[in-house]
Amino acid sequence: MTLIAERAVTITEGLAYLRDLMATYAKRTPVTSVAVLGNAPLGPSDDRADAIDDSDLVIRVNSFVLDVPGEPRCQGSRADVVIWNRITRPTRFTFDRYRERLYLLAEPMRFHGRPEVWPMSWPPDLGFLPLPNAEVLPRIGDELDIPWRTEKLAPTTGFTAAWLAFHLFPESEIRMSGFSFIDNPGQTEWIYQVGGSSPVAPEHRIEAEARVMTDWLKEERVSLWR
Repeated sequence: MTLIAERAVTITEGLAYLRDLMATYAKRTPVTSVAVLGNAPLGPSDDRADAIDDSDLVIRVNSFVLDVPGEPRCQGSRADVVIWNRITRPTRFTFDRYRERLYLLAEPMRFHGRPEVWPMSWPPDLGFLPLPNAEVLPRIGDELDIPWRTEKLAPTTGFTAAWLAFHLFPESEIRMSGFSFIDNPGQTEWIYQVGGSSPVAPEHRIEAEARVMTDWLKEERVSLWR
């Protein structure tokens, strides 16, 4: 096992395999820049869209949206890695060109014994890899400093994606966008770029996630594109 970055996150063989697998879907290697996006509403910005699309690796989550020709550019048009969960509300982009992307299934509540189902909206030949709960959840829980085991808590999919980007690519520039709770950690509902909203699930602790991500932003290599 190898220690990386000043925060000394232990990268196991399983996490190293996950990192290398993600890198194979990058636009360029070695991966020197990673864009990771949540799904909060973003206004038009060519600079933001360029920063995302120019990244070596682009990670998106759940009900994501992509820029399309003829409309204002907001969040870029690439998706190399998709991290999503079984209750994701698919958009028209979620499974578009799915054979060209890496799909990583986040199912943290399975760790706590909650059964999962196979949604009928998924393509029948969708290939995906479940994130390794035993390696990811304890490390995230420790960094968040929350009683995730005893209270059966789970990180948001967006934070999970950002955590993987930050820790698996410690020498890379990390470009985050679409994370509303960084500025509003007390929010009780999610507002989506695609439209609509949903309540923040009770198993999430977004105040802790906002605190950790704000701490990451103190590093020169990490930026938040509002």
